[in-house]
Amino acid sequence: MPKLSVTIITKNEAADIEAALASVAWADEIVVVDSHSTDDTAEIARRHTDRVVVRDWPGYGAQKNYAASIAAYDWILSLDADERATPELATEIRARLNGAPREAAFRIPRVTWHLGRWIRTTDWYPDYQLRLYDRRAAEWTGALVHEAVGVRGAVGQLRAELQHYAYRDIADHLETIDRYTTLAARQMHDAGRRAGIGGLIVHPPLAFLRNYVARGGCRDGAAGLIISSMNAYYVFLKFAKLWELQRRK
Repeated sequence: MPKLSVTIITKNEAADIEAALASVAWADEIVVVDSHSTDDTAEIARRHTDRVVVRDWPGYGAQKNYAASIAAYDWILSLDADERATPELATEIRARLNGAPREAAFRIPRVTWHLGRWIRTTDWYPDYQLRLYDRRAAEWTGALVHEAVGVRGAVGQLRAELQHYAYRDIADHLETIDRYTTLAARQMHDAGRRAGIGGLIVHPPLAFLRNYVARGGCRDGAAGLIISSMNAYYVFLKFAKLWELQRRK
């Protein structure tokens, strides 16, 4: 059976890293690449693995590719510090690898905990993440935000979930939206996208209706309403920042 390396990139993740590492203790190897954390992230990681490397930050995709490049084994499970691999996911991954898969990578459904419940509605679910891959046939792209794995070969799909503890509260959610929309707007601008008043008017309401109605946010009560609204706000802010960028240029 192919052996598995788990890779995690970190910076100031002391609040989350212990639980993340504990959830993948079953793996054959854990590699942590830290970007000069000023908290106890690296020290906590060393309690779980001797493969902790500290290096400068080159970007999301590049850092994840570096982590994969120094792993001992070709099959990689890339985990974020705010994610947890469930026992069911561990069992399914072992079973797939034991079967000598013809696929070069697998998507994993991800479920997010927010506002006191697991969210299985809106754009947040099933939120498939391509995280399990053979590094000989796949690598991370260099996108500024929402980096992805490019695969040369077939891609399969797992059933067991990856758990995501993305936000502590609404304030944390808003801070993340602000940070990610700045990167998203820059990425859109570099790709030649432009924003006008029409997009600012049309895209956010459509995003809300998609989240709250089409993708069932209404079934999650107040939490679904808040998340649908925040997702629409993300869209508005992304296009507003793109508009601001093009005016500066």
